[in-house]
Amino acid sequence: MALLVRVLRNQTSISQWVPVCSRLIPVSPTQGQGDRALSRTSQWPQMSQSRACGGSEQIPGIDIQLNRKYHTTRKLSTTKDSPQPVEEKKIKIAALRMYTSCVEKTDFEEFFLRCQMPDTFNSWFLITLLHVWMCLVRMKQEGRSGKYMCRIIVHFMWEDVQQRGRVMGVNPYILKKNMILMTNHFYAAILGYDEGILSDDHGLAAALWRTFFNRKCEDPRHLELLVEYVRKQIQYLDSMNGEDLLLTGEVSWRPLVEKNPQSILKPHSPTYNDEGL
Repeated sequence: MALLVRVLRNQTSISQWVPVCSRLIPVSPTQGQGDRALSRTSQWPQMSQSRACGGSEQIPGIDIQLNRKYHTTRKLSTTKDSPQPVEEKKIKIAALRMYTSCVEKTDFEEFFLRCQMPDTFNSWFLITLLHVWMCLVRMKQEGRSGKYMCRIIVHFMWEDVQQRGRVMGVNPYILKKNMILMTNHFYAAILGYDEGILSDDHGLAAALWRTFFNRKCEDPRHLELLVEYVRKQIQYLDSMNGEDLLLTGEVSWRPLVEKNPQSILKPHSPTYNDEGL
């Protein structure tokens, strides 16, 4: 909730929070790279070499010099298609909530266990990227406001990624280089996932194998599990009311493994006041 108060004060940065894998924790400004909670994420500087997120090799055909500006903008851009100021304020709050749900309501430990992923920053990024993409797929269906919300969600994602790098004490030059690689990886993943979700299960499995598993999945059951998860999660998000999502940003994620498949029901409409809170 502290983050929401800051956004209401027109401060969209989340720099006062330390993200540690599956949660955000508040820290004082002097807390730095000595935090023990970050000890398991110390592998990130290795990404500055020939391997990108998740230990994957550099994506062929992508020029790493193409530095897209999503993760370096300090002020959100506005266009003639942007919503009105009052609506913008509500959408920014909802976007922050939706992104926060991707990192706080996702069971990262379950993904690490069932998909046999190491508990590293790379794995966190791949899991978060997948959930952010599913949010973007849903919100793009809500017209101009939904597309604007997608831009804000991506903005918060890169703010979060940069803050994690700073807290880990990564050299600024290495951090910048890694951000370029991760940005290219992000856009390649979005294109692959979009193609996969519009295809059959074989096409989606191929996209997940290339991006999420970095072409290293040796157990087809892991792919089958993830294809099922993405399909049911997209269906679950589609069942949510679009106006409610624009006002509240409240998103729930289904478990990776359903104990009771019959429990996948249409979610209840959230309650909110005139401020969309």
